[in-house]
Amino acid sequence: MKTIINVLLLLLVVSLPAQARQIGGIEIPDTLQKDGTSLLLNGAGIRTKWMMDIYVGGLYLEAAGSDASVIVAADEPMAIRLHMVSGMITSEKMEAATRDGFKNTLGKKPGDMAPYVEEFIAVFREPIAEGDVFDIVHLPGKGLDVYKNGNLKSTVAGGLAFKQAVFGIWLGDKPAHGGLKKGMLGK
Repeated sequence: MKTIINVLLLLLVVSLPAQARQIGGIEIPDTLQKDGTSLLLNGAGIRTKWMMDIYVGGLYLEAAGSDASVIVAADEPMAIRLHMVSGMITSEKMEAATRDGFKNTLGKKPGDMAPYVEEFIAVFREPIAEGDVFDIVHLPGKGLDVYKNGNLKSTVAGGLAFKQAVFGIWLGDKPAHGGLKKGMLGK
C-alpha cells in the first residue's frame, strides 16, 4: 500500500505544471502578462561573454515555435525578457552591444530606422545593475514597449520592420549569442 501511495504522489508531482524554470540561478516564469495578453515561455538561455554570465534571456510567444526566421518575421504578440545576472554590465556596455546587434540586423547604417534605434537604446542609458529585468514586448499595432523592472520606459512606434530588427538581435542570422538563441528557441 505504501508503494502505491508513493507512486501516486510521484505521478502527481510530475504531472503538475511548472510555475517557473531555473536558468543560471534565475527563475524564469512560464508565462508573461502584458496589456491583457498572456505569453508562454518558449525557451531561455544565458548570454555569456568571456566565460562570464551576463544575462538570462527568455522568449515569450502565444504558441511554441522553433523557427527563428518565422518568429522574427511574425506580427504577433511576443516578448523577450533580459534578466541581468552580472554586476559587470554597464549602461555603456549594453548600449554598445545593442548597437552591434542593430548593425547585424540593419547593416552599418540604420537608414529610416535610426530614430527608432536611438529611442530604443535610450532605455539602456540609465544605470543598469545586477538583478535588473528588461521586457521588450511587441503587440501588433501598438509598437514595441520596453519595460525596466516592470516600469514602462518607452514605446517605440517603429512598426513591424523595427520589431523585426530588435528581435533579430537575439534570433537573427548573426545573433548576440548562438547558445542564447538556441535556448530561446527551446533547443
